[in-house]
Amino acid sequence: MSINEAADLQPVAIEPIDLEQADLEQAAFEPVPIESSGTESSDAESIDTEPIIRAALTINHLNVDPLNAAPVAAQRHVSRRTAERFIAVHVGRSGEVAGGMSQVVNGYLAHSFVDFDLRMVPSRDGSGGLRAAGVAASAFLKLLRLANPKRTVVVAHLSQGGSFAREGALLALAHVRGFATVAQLHGSSFADFARTRPRLVGSVLRCADVVLTLSAQSHTAASEFVPGERVVLVPNAVADGIVRQIENVVVFGGAVSKRKGVDILVAAWKRLAPQHPLWKLVIAGPIADQPTEPLAGAQFVGPLSHAALMEMLERSAIAVMPSRDEAMPMFILEAMARTNCVVATSVGGVPAVLAGGVGVLVEPGDVDALEAALHRAMTDAPWRAKKADLARSAFETTYSAAAVFPRIERSWTTALDRRSNRVAKKYRPGSRTRTQQP
Repeated sequence: MSINEAADLQPVAIEPIDLEQADLEQAAFEPVPIESSGTESSDAESIDTEPIIRAALTINHLNVDPLNAAPVAAQRHVSRRTAERFIAVHVGRSGEVAGGMSQVVNGYLAHSFVDFDLRMVPSRDGSGGLRAAGVAASAFLKLLRLANPKRTVVVAHLSQGGSFAREGALLALAHVRGFATVAQLHGSSFADFARTRPRLVGSVLRCADVVLTLSAQSHTAASEFVPGERVVLVPNAVADGIVRQIENVVVFGGAVSKRKGVDILVAAWKRLAPQHPLWKLVIAGPIADQPTEPLAGAQFVGPLSHAALMEMLERSAIAVMPSRDEAMPMFILEAMARTNCVVATSVGGVPAVLAGGVGVLVEPGDVDALEAALHRAMTDAPWRAKKADLARSAFETTYSAAAVFPRIERSWTTALDRRSNRVAKKYRPGSRTRTQQP
């Protein structure tokens, strides 16, 4: 069944929800005032989520028209389980937007999954104020109109701050409506955010049948709120690159910010540039809190399209990411897929990605260590080539779509199974919430 056909199904009547048993705490969902840096990597735009959350918490019985949005992808495989296709509805942000979360979603939408068709419900577009509230409200209405909970899983892409409140509210709505739900965590500072906002985080994660995390740290933090078997550590996946002529280029890709360590990179390059006049540093990304400055042998190119950045990585020899804080940066995985020697800092999930000599790790904020690592990569060609080959091999075995996407799809199937168990338990004989047969 195609997505268009699925969208034309008659809506199913959702069983009444006992909100006390739904395990939602309204007080935990107050809006989170966050200052936006203007880049997706911060995921910090503020939005008034109270109307959305209030509606999510008061829905008790719905029988509404199905979602009639156009499908994002219409793969027509035959499901391994039944002849009828499943649907994964992704809630968040996609498109040509800087930031790892959008690229993860874009990768899903471009892939042909075996058992699932995909839809996208945008809940934000980078705007603020009334426009942002309108986008979120539109997502809320689309989830209200969503039908067929037995075959549909809702995947909310969450970061810390305002994103967690907004997309978390939409996840709660899907849960209350009886859909299978997956919370996919992207934020680089999720563990810290969970410590400061435990009620909010706990209320959202308890609405998820499966929680996907990118790092061991996030996995541990999420497991404090829900049973450990519901939390799954799955890496991001990236598309393959193509072979181009390699040049003496070092590439940084990301927000030009202190969090990404651009100040440390600039300090190190000022020392390196006079020694390596045949090498060039390219800093690509939107300007955040680090001003650009004239830099010998270097160029600030501003934000690039994703395709342009990938083409640059296909030509570069070295990729550098001296961040002070990360979860699992897509830029590093994309550089590995394009056979770069990767130099990065020991933060978040990066050490696990670059373990076993796959890349070069330095401590965050250490100019001397970053300078030494880049110097060796630029001067020792056999060593650099070995690192690049190891990175490419690690990509193929662990971070390619072929390696990761079957695991992602299994998590969606698991969510559907747990939703079925949840409904069966709720309506078995003797249950105090049993009001009608499902």
